[in-house]
Amino acid sequence: MTDELRSALRGRLDAVDARASEVVRSSTGENMISRLGAADWLSLGALFWAWVGAILFVSGEPNWAIVAVLAGFAFDKADGYYARKTGTASAFGRQIDSFIDIFAYLVSAALLYHVALAPNPVVSAVVGFVVLTFGGLRLIRHNSEGFGDEGGTSYYHGTTVVHTHLVVLANYFLLQFVPLWNGWVAGATIVAVCPLMTSDYKAYKTDAGHVLVGVAGVLTVAGCLALEFGVI
Repeated sequence: MTDELRSALRGRLDAVDARASEVVRSSTGENMISRLGAADWLSLGALFWAWVGAILFVSGEPNWAIVAVLAGFAFDKADGYYARKTGTASAFGRQIDSFIDIFAYLVSAALLYHVALAPNPVVSAVVGFVVLTFGGLRLIRHNSEGFGDEGGTSYYHGTTVVHTHLVVLANYFLLQFVPLWNGWVAGATIVAVCPLMTSDYKAYKTDAGHVLVGVAGVLTVAGCLALEFGVI
């Protein structure tokens, strides 16, 4: 056996041993709750509002449900901001964030389509499955590969679950104001954009992008409240 092969095998065995030790520690000697930092609790705040939104969706209150989900969006943005500012970002926190994103963006988007847009349950099942499948794969990919970097600017690989959620929201409002718009057209547009989440498209993380998403969120809340109270 050559020295290079011995070295490679030793490195592999050390990595397996370290991983095994980590698993033992996490399963026997450490309380999961004690590992949660402030950013993680902000993430759980996003999960709470996503759950409130889900309850409102199934209760037939889509406008209030959207408002609740967007409150969760604010918590989701706050957790990342806090982690970066305090230098407490971690792989553990990223796993929590991705887990919650499933409910905050993917499940809520599927529920919005089902409750307010779908022409029938079969179409709803197909569209919801596509949203959850591509969105879930996108989150797994991000946890595995992380951000890309180009010229000092970070980017996501593929469009994000937030982008897909915004497409569903746009369809909701188009259905309210465009006479020819319907659940079939909405479903087709949603299914068409979902594969972009697993594409090689570069979604850059910029301050301008965050501002635009924030403005879109405020306008969405205003639109939902206007619809709810019969202003428009």
